[in-house]
Amino acid sequence: MNDVLERLRAEAGPSPAYEELLGAGPDGLAAALTSAGHPLWARELAAYRLGLAGDRRAFEPLVLLLNHRDPPRCAAAAEALAVLDDPRTARAAAALATNPLRTAYALQSVRLLTALRAPESAPALRATLARLLSPNDPYWRVALACVEGLGALADPDAREVLTRAQSDPRLAVAATAALRALDT
Repeated sequence: MNDVLERLRAEAGPSPAYEELLGAGPDGLAAALTSAGHPLWARELAAYRLGLAGDRRAFEPLVLLLNHRDPPRCAAAAEALAVLDDPRTARAAAALATNPLRTAYALQSVRLLTALRAPESAPALRATLARLLSPNDPYWRVALACVEGLGALADPDAREVLTRAQSDPRLAVAATAALRALDT
């Protein structure tokens, strides 16, 4: 949490609005999400704090941040969504992880699906991994997160895709470990 707050403080610069949002209550934070004219750092701070507090008004802004091109924003959103415990989170993360047009931003969605252990998690990870097993796919880190997630979930239906993943040198060790997890 401190890393997120420090990053956002740096983005805000000498703005008194940062301190104001840091001290705001739930209604003040929600207002920052719905009012026009707030910079991205302010919306992220409001959504992050609301999410960590379990306030479901943060759901939509956090999902948008989960799909952001900036990895630290995605990671902060995933952290808050995991705490938020909204039943829509797994479906949203699965939709983001499996969208072939958003693969470059799918790493945190994949990790969130693993952490959630929801019914949507393993099928989304299998589908994403299967799509990323083409030769020279540039998103091998997302594929690796899928492999690790399927191992953590010990999904028996993942055996075929994990066996295929063993042929990629970047995924082989993790895929072998994930396959072992299926047998324990």
